[in-house]
Amino acid sequence: MRALISPAAWTAGLLLLLALTGCQQAPDGGPPLPVTYTSTPHDPGASFLGPGDCSTRGTVFREVPCTSEKAVARVTTRYQGLTSDAPTCPPTTDFVLHVSESRPAADENGDGSVPRGYACMRNLEPPHPGDPGQGGGPHTVVGDCVAPSGSSGEGRVKETACDGSGERPPAFRVASAVTSRDHCPPTTALFVSLGGERPVGCARRL
Repeated sequence: MRALISPAAWTAGLLLLLALTGCQQAPDGGPPLPVTYTSTPHDPGASFLGPGDCSTRGTVFREVPCTSEKAVARVTTRYQGLTSDAPTCPPTTDFVLHVSESRPAADENGDGSVPRGYACMRNLEPPHPGDPGQGGGPHTVVGDCVAPSGSSGEGRVKETACDGSGERPPAFRVASAVTSRDHCPPTTALFVSLGGERPVGCARRL
């Protein structure tokens, strides 16, 4: 497995796309988790899941006071529009919620809802999958580890826990982030796509 990937094996136009790159993933690597607007008795009329608000977690996410025993995560940043059109979430975001408001009278495409945006969420207590090396979250950042995710020769990797507790043992660790490949150190064994102002991750083999 260690011989699968090296910088010389990739063409200049091929940066590895990680399944967890970008602010568009749920904790399991799927699409943003859907949420439907519901009024909250403790603060009627306020925006749903605004910055600093807290939510429950499960099959249905509900806004609750952050002092509630049911509160499990806090909104760090809230954006309007689609995740593809708006800014990305902070690097240590644990998961992303795609929030829509139930308003059938204003519905234009028959799906029963009007898109409202998305919320960047941080768990109130550990674990924090978005932290470096923890193997989760919507971003890949410096300090994260990755492992080959496909068949031999496919050249795809996926984030995994650096301590080996994930589904796959770590094979590379992202040591630095730079603006282009030629700024990576000679010891770089893998290039990964990070996004942002320094979109190239320089990973060393473990």
